[in-house]
Amino acid sequence: MPLPKLLAVDDEQSSLNAIFRTLRREFEVFLALNGRAALEILKGQEMAVILADQRMPEMSGVEFFNRAQKLQPQAIRILITGYTDSEAIIQAINEGRVYYYITKPWEPEELRLVMRRAAEQHHLVQENRRLLRELEIANQRLQQENILLHREVEKQYLFDNIIGQSAAMEEVFRLVRKVIPTDTTVLLLGETGTGKELIARAIHFNGPRKERMFVAQNCGALPDTLLESELFGHVKGAFTGAASDKKGLFELADGGTIFLDEITDTSPAMQQRLLRALQEGEIHPLGAERTIKVDVRVISAANRDVQQAIREGKFREDLFYRLNVFPIRIPPLRERREDIPRLAEFFLEKYARKLGKAKAELSPEAISRLLVADFPGNVRELENLIERAVTLADEQGQISAEILQLEAPRLHSPNSQRIFDAESASGSLKEMVDSLEKLYITRALEEFRGNVSRAAQKLGLSRLGLHKKMHRYGIDPDSFRS
Repeated sequence: MPLPKLLAVDDEQSSLNAIFRTLRREFEVFLALNGRAALEILKGQEMAVILADQRMPEMSGVEFFNRAQKLQPQAIRILITGYTDSEAIIQAINEGRVYYYITKPWEPEELRLVMRRAAEQHHLVQENRRLLRELEIANQRLQQENILLHREVEKQYLFDNIIGQSAAMEEVFRLVRKVIPTDTTVLLLGETGTGKELIARAIHFNGPRKERMFVAQNCGALPDTLLESELFGHVKGAFTGAASDKKGLFELADGGTIFLDEITDTSPAMQQRLLRALQEGEIHPLGAERTIKVDVRVISAANRDVQQAIREGKFREDLFYRLNVFPIRIPPLRERREDIPRLAEFFLEKYARKLGKAKAELSPEAISRLLVADFPGNVRELENLIERAVTLADEQGQISAEILQLEAPRLHSPNSQRIFDAESASGSLKEMVDSLEKLYITRALEEFRGNVSRAAQKLGLSRLGLHKKMHRYGIDPDSFRS
């Protein structure tokens, strides 16, 4: 490493020579016989340490340091003085212009020790400044990355990226668009795997709170004490293992949104605490002596019949009314089968990319099996099925019905068998979806003996919409009335 630079200022050449001989092995030494010459040197050389005699004609050492501080404030300044200059020394030290002083006559070893410490101090200060600059740059980069990530998250949860063109999902989107610009409490109702958290995130990231945090908690995943700590926080020593204070999710989400999944799995005691948080807008961390005000939008979700839980005494009716301000029912996959092809295509691309495969394609028979499968696990089950299938696909990326391991559908109705045969289906994806629509329209008309109104209700269509589809596919409802 290069030697630190030292500027020595004294009006006696013999003193400068002595300083040079003492310090030349440890410093790159610059010499000046007066303050003016020293200031000129400072304009061209960055010094680690400046050593100056107090008693000099024209400009004293303290006066020189006043000017030197403006040119190089980071340099460590050391004064050489006699005992009679104590008042000037004290003033200079108090005003921060002098780091240390050495009295005359000085000893060589003492001078070396003081200069080493001064050089170390300068190096430490410079290193701290360098680290601070790097930290500032890292913080700026982190802020930019956070902004970019936030934008990516917002894009991810735009409605255009949520797959669903069925009538049932269009109704979900209609309700979600209505509630997004408000702070209304939302209750999402739907089976496991239907995408309730995805809808909750879409509500948050498209709404006025999108710049603040979205936090989620599965209420059925933790016992009561841990869930209370997770939601409301705790103070140090509140319970065994509470080694420090911890903020709860309600406090972290202040100004944002909290998503409480499987809300019906909470205990009566936890339901009471949640009710208070919703009614009062405040939380009480475990072991704390005070409450904390929070401004949080609550979106909750249930995967079973809440009314049944109320009747069984497992869920508080007053909490239900607090949560059920704006209910949205998320349909199971079996009620939106026309969305299956697009969902399957999306998951195929996702896992082909993730697993490093050039492409992945479903065979016609595999598609037909998907279109009529029950999917009790809904979209999540479909995703898991596609991920496994992509993993097992052959080198060409082809996925057969055997790889899916779905049983062939059973079509008992003669009319249904005529319209759609899962074992022999082929053609484009659109042709297969059309065949599926024919199948379910036919099934509904058979079930209700040609009653168009009741069939439309079951299919999630308007009466006019069903008539249009029957005309398109050449289906006569009268043929089902016998």
